Amino acid sequence: MAAPPDRTTLVSDESLRLLSLVERKLTQRLDDALKAHGSGIDQWRILALLVQQGGCPMNVVADHTMMLAPKLSKLVDRMVSANLVLRRADDQDRRRVLIVASERGRAALATWDAASVDVQQQFQAILGPDAGLLDDLLRRLADGLRPDSVSPAATRAED
Repeated sequence: MAAPPDRTTLVSDESLRLLSLVERKLTQRLDDALKAHGSGIDQWRILALLVQQGGCPMNVVADHTMMLAPKLSKLVDRMVSANLVLRRADDQDRRRVLIVASERGRAALATWDAASVDVQQQFQAILGPDAGLLDDLLRRLADGLRPDSVSPAATRAED
């Protein structure tokens, strides 16, 4: 049986707590800015993805927004009712339905993007030139935590 790792070599509990705290505070600021313009983070993220990708199946939208299918379906239904998004059959696979941004959705996204700029500028002002480094580190963490990735601990255990 392997000895437990030295606590000084692990990511500290404080680092994990701070990561959660920062995510909550930034999310709240962003949500407040978007709500002032009739949106929420989830709607904003959905439209941003759809405009960038030109349309996506629901499972891709769910993965991107980190939403469970029932909640996403209800939100997309509301967005369809508000004429922000449309459901369309996929040209390659007629059995599959894509969600695409409507013209009204594109206009709303432009407004919501403008509303998010102040929060993004605050973030940039705090980090300065380290903003890119943080982005790289968070992307590396996210990639390493994907279910299909091999953890460094598992790799070491195999050696």
